Amino acid sequence: MHNLDMQVLNAGLQWVDTHEVWLCTVLTTYGSSPRPPGAMMIIRKEGHHCGSLSGGCVEESFIERINQNAFPASSQVVRYGEGGFEPDRALPCGGVLDILVEKLPPGAASRGYLQKMYDALVAATAVKKKIILPHPCHALEPAAYTNSTLTYRDGAAITLTLSTAPRLVIGGLSSVAVFCANFAVALGFETIVCEHREEALQNMAASLDANVTLIKQFPAVYLEREGCHAGTAILSLTHDPRIDDLTMMEAVNLPAFYIGAMGSKKNSLRRKERLGQYGDVAPEQISRIHAPVGLDIGSKTPSEIALSVLADIVRYKNGCVEASAPLAEQAWEQGSLI
Repeated sequence: MHNLDMQVLNAGLQWVDTHEVWLCTVLTTYGSSPRPPGAMMIIRKEGHHCGSLSGGCVEESFIERINQNAFPASSQVVRYGEGGFEPDRALPCGGVLDILVEKLPPGAASRGYLQKMYDALVAATAVKKKIILPHPCHALEPAAYTNSTLTYRDGAAITLTLSTAPRLVIGGLSSVAVFCANFAVALGFETIVCEHREEALQNMAASLDANVTLIKQFPAVYLEREGCHAGTAILSLTHDPRIDDLTMMEAVNLPAFYIGAMGSKKNSLRRKERLGQYGDVAPEQISRIHAPVGLDIGSKTPSEIALSVLADIVRYKNGCVEASAPLAEQAWEQGSLI
């Protein structure tokens, strides 16, 4: 996994045995903000840091203040924007950031704290941390997966639920699949591509972003063996029914929040008929499949199709539509998707 949260915690683990570090987490945002709640940054003195709180709007000021020992408490909340510190560059639309700052002394206790968070994200689970300002975190507990950071504050009491990055599993390589995988990495998804065909591997594997995990295995076999967590989207984009149909047959049995397959309206209808007739897939399971997949933006090229697919996945991930009643399915029935 190569998402930014993992990099932040990993940097902390490398430093905390011998250095004091500050773990900074975006707690709440008001107005427009470049980074969402849960975004993390870890800092040690002399300017060493990893991660981002605002895409460059407050980082320089934050690092300077840490070098000036401005945040001595074990935990405190710092505001940038209206009523707080001035950002280096104006936050968009007058936005305001509240940032939880945790000062971690060097040693085994701080290492264990960071390690628990790191292990939870590696295991694709979530972790709930509880803090009473200005004291250190007093509880770090397993939690149910959530597709966004949950924060709750009641006076000095703060509860944060952090989850692993969303995951995208793509069954089979194609020109569209390559663009989807690379876009997903840029969007912060843990991205896995399953491909067993030697010809496809030879022709397209080199075009994948270095942060894509390529598994040389039949996609349906991978899904059957490994399963997925609730923050997973599953795509099959090969136009080969021997791959796409079997991938969908496995995917509908998993708790993925998005399942999609590429194809025309006619081919998508035929696939759904095959799944029901020969795959023993129930109608309610078939209804979970977005096919044709993606938003209707008049896509023609592989990159445009990939853009429409990832945009649709992102809106489901962000809760803009109900995952149990896919709009793509409704639009497909009305003939509005390509």
